[in-house]
Amino acid sequence: MKADAEAVLFSVKCFIAAMLAYYVALRIGLVRPYWAVTTSYIVAQPLAGAVLSKAAFRLIGTLLGATAAVVLVPTFVNEPAVLSMALALWLGACLYVSLLDRTPRAYIFLLAGYTASIIGFPSVDTPGAIFDVASLRVQEITIGILAGSLVHGLVLPRSVTARLLQRIETILNDAERWSRAALSGVREETLDRERRRLAIDLSELHQLSIHLPFDTARLLPRVRTVRAMEDQLSLFLPLASTVEDRLVALSACEDGVPEPVAEYVGRVRIWLEGGVHRPDRGETAARMIDEARMLEPPPGGPEPVWRDMLLLNLLARVADLIAAHRDCRDLQDQIHSPSPRALSPRVGELLAQAGGRALHRDRGLAVRAAFGTITTIALGCAFWIGTAWPDGAGAVLIAGVCCALFGNVDDPGPVIFTFFIGSAIGLGVAMLWAYAILPRTTDFVTLAAVLAPPLLLMGSMLARPPLTLVSLGMLLAFPNTVGLNATYKDSFAAFANGALSQLVGTGFAVVTVGLFQTIGTEHSVARLVRAGWRDVARRARGRAPGTARWTSGMLDRIGLLLPRLAKQAPDPGKPLLDALVDLRIGFVAGELDRLGHSSTPEQHGLIADTLAGIWRHFIDLDPVRTVPPPEGLLTEIDRTVAAFAADPLAERRRQGLVLLTSLRRNLFPQAPAYRGSPA
Repeated sequence: MKADAEAVLFSVKCFIAAMLAYYVALRIGLVRPYWAVTTSYIVAQPLAGAVLSKAAFRLIGTLLGATAAVVLVPTFVNEPAVLSMALALWLGACLYVSLLDRTPRAYIFLLAGYTASIIGFPSVDTPGAIFDVASLRVQEITIGILAGSLVHGLVLPRSVTARLLQRIETILNDAERWSRAALSGVREETLDRERRRLAIDLSELHQLSIHLPFDTARLLPRVRTVRAMEDQLSLFLPLASTVEDRLVALSACEDGVPEPVAEYVGRVRIWLEGGVHRPDRGETAARMIDEARMLEPPPGGPEPVWRDMLLLNLLARVADLIAAHRDCRDLQDQIHSPSPRALSPRVGELLAQAGGRALHRDRGLAVRAAFGTITTIALGCAFWIGTAWPDGAGAVLIAGVCCALFGNVDDPGPVIFTFFIGSAIGLGVAMLWAYAILPRTTDFVTLAAVLAPPLLLMGSMLARPPLTLVSLGMLLAFPNTVGLNATYKDSFAAFANGALSQLVGTGFAVVTVGLFQTIGTEHSVARLVRAGWRDVARRARGRAPGTARWTSGMLDRIGLLLPRLAKQAPDPGKPLLDALVDLRIGFVAGELDRLGHSSTPEQHGLIADTLAGIWRHFIDLDPVRTVPPPEGLLTEIDRTVAAFAADPLAERRRQGLVLLTSLRRNLFPQAPAYRGSPA
């Protein structure tokens, strides 16, 4: 019920913005005011800050696209084939950059690409008027942007800040619940699936933070604080899964989990249920972290016992998990604080360390999408020029827009076909309104009244994700063809040609993307998995970015895997579990590489050999036929364990054993317990 009410409110605001844009465009004498109406719907977003940011990005992109059209059309107007290729290359280049950005800012490049096509192709026959056409188009789009921003920003606005704070609270509550479950030492498949969704939650937080500078809330959180929160949240998945695994491994040992450790783990679970919310969380967390150190098993000689190694690793990771939960709640307080000053020295450290979130970028797929778009426009222009079809320009630009809008989809054909269905419905409604209803209107108020039913319905559909694609096709077809010009024109031939060009262009895009841009879900999953393996290999070689940035990049990739794997199987647990293990291996490999720089020459050499083995294993992996790590790598790890077990420096010994236990457990979970250094 709440979703229905929000969809209705959103639709009403969209309609008010559209009518305001149309009225202003008519009053100042623009010849194609329907572009202002269409734009007001395109920039519409449920959140006020998102509307304003999208409006700013669209305006910048429109100016860039108009400038490109003004430069390209007069330059190559005497060479239609060259001009077509120049516009196609411009759109392809802009699409390539937008696919690599993967943030709302990508809208700038997307708009720059297809705005040049929208202005350029219809102006081929009148190159002398290109500047006037570009200027008018920019004015029409700017009016739509301003009208949409004004209405959505002032009329019952929904702020990005409120949504961000709500999501942070939900994510932290979920993370604490997942951590309590991990500390129980019992694996639950339902919770395991839920935990993996943290990757998608982090992506949503990052996208929301892009809109923060444009939000209408009175007190705006600092983007750097949100980045610091993302860094700490990214630690939960590897830490909680590590703790869970070590408890399971210890339970399988002969003596199980020692009673004092089991009691300690129980107290941590209780603290995560209520104590982490209290103001004294910092002091309590510090005491619990110190207690974990006191519970660690004593050195015990040059050959450590496997159970003691697991205990040491467990307690170290539980302490890290406590610190991560404490830091996240402290950062949440900082986000709510009206002061930009850090609330504590620890928060100041976290803010200083915060960096940009690393996002997965697939340059190969971006090149493929750009090539498919360029080829689509080239083939469309060849048909247009060869047949001398007067409305061929409309078909070409629509085909290019479809390729650009859906170039980031693994299989864009069905998506564009759904858009095609929406366009056909919108054109059918437009024909009914244009020739049966609009001729009877005599003033603006009456016109707005008769436009309200279809536009309110389309706007409500736009706010409902399952219907968004269909409604988008309807909204790009209906206002542009129903006759919202400066003066009413009763020309069915012009309407039919325009409608035909839109349908032909969309249908042509469905065919061409199937040939040039479709990669399939299975191939997309394989590319994501292979990219993750390459990142683990690079981290083992010391060539990856810092831990927080590297971890966020791996989690972003897991977030991209989730919906794709869900299409292949009801429960994509095994591939995602493997990706999570890869994340833990890479995390430990980077920490081990850092430890090697402060170790003895013997330890440094053994670490180098171990990391080289990890690099060779992950760089050679094939998604089609995966192979387990070589047994020689287990031997290298055990040799390195023996070298650190004999280290007289207690802290270095501890760090080495913690990391090597994690590495051994993640790479060789079925291996027998460590029995000492191989001969």
